Amino acid sequence: MPKPDPTELAGLRRGKVYVAGHLGMVGSALVRRLRKAGCDNLLLRSRADVDLENQQQVLDLVRSEKPDYIFLAAARVGGIHANNTYPASFIYSNLMIASNVINAARESKVYRLLNLGSSCIYPKNAPQPMPEDCLLTGTLEPTNEAYAVAKIAAIKLCESYNREYGTDFRSVMPTNLYGPNDNFDLKTSHVLAALLRKFHEAKKSQADSVEVWGSGKPQREFLHVDDLADACLFVACLPKTVYATHTRPTLSQLNIGTGEEVSIAELAGIIKTIVGYKGDIKYNTEYPDGTGRKLLDVSTVSGMGWKARIGLQEGIASTYQWYLDHHQ
Repeated sequence: MPKPDPTELAGLRRGKVYVAGHLGMVGSALVRRLRKAGCDNLLLRSRADVDLENQQQVLDLVRSEKPDYIFLAAARVGGIHANNTYPASFIYSNLMIASNVINAARESKVYRLLNLGSSCIYPKNAPQPMPEDCLLTGTLEPTNEAYAVAKIAAIKLCESYNREYGTDFRSVMPTNLYGPNDNFDLKTSHVLAALLRKFHEAKKSQADSVEVWGSGKPQREFLHVDDLADACLFVACLPKTVYATHTRPTLSQLNIGTGEEVSIAELAGIIKTIVGYKGDIKYNTEYPDGTGRKLLDVSTVSGMGWKARIGLQEGIASTYQWYLDHHQ
């Protein structure tokens, strides 16, 4: 496993680290990874403690607690159906959260901030695999445009503050995520979690078939959330000079992924086998497929020395076991 820079990691261990969104899938994985790395001074606040959409509450928290590092993992997230149904909620919530946290970090002179985004920031017809510099070169996928615009704004906010104020705010763009603490609500979940639940419930009820939305043809890349947390620690602990050597002024975000893809039909087949379901799979083409292919070019972060380590079948099997342990 690639290791963080020891000097930077020592600073992270000594500092106070605020994980915004620590109860979510990404945030909880970050907390696990930070604690494993020896970071004990963690600032963790739930929505009941601070509303990240409220500018004053965020400013009060950051000013009073004075964190040295911020991992911005808080967001309103969901699959195609949720994004397409609630675009106003997605763009408003994510714009407010990002603006409030990033601005508070600047005002309080936070040493380093890591902003987490999404691969949906790239154009619908981006070259494959998608390089970082294809950002803003084409039209976005309509079904998640609102969410993508908010995430692009957060990237540009970090970039602009770095240029104007000399801050060290970094952005990472993970591919499709899954793992412990994923959302398994069929109305709002992403495809992998939704399929795990569908196949599990079909197995329990002995249903003849499982419905998969879309044609099954789109290609997707999937990253275990523990791999993402490891990548976040790695990027957060890159010395500024090393980080600048591998990036460039026009590159404001780093892609984080596996560099491998499977079709939705292949994914459904893997999940069917892991769950042990014996029935049929039926595709409902009345639902949209979304972008035909979404594979990230991860050569930049690979050149820095980081690579994903959890294979898809291994990751799905462990996620299914987590689901059985927590949802039965």
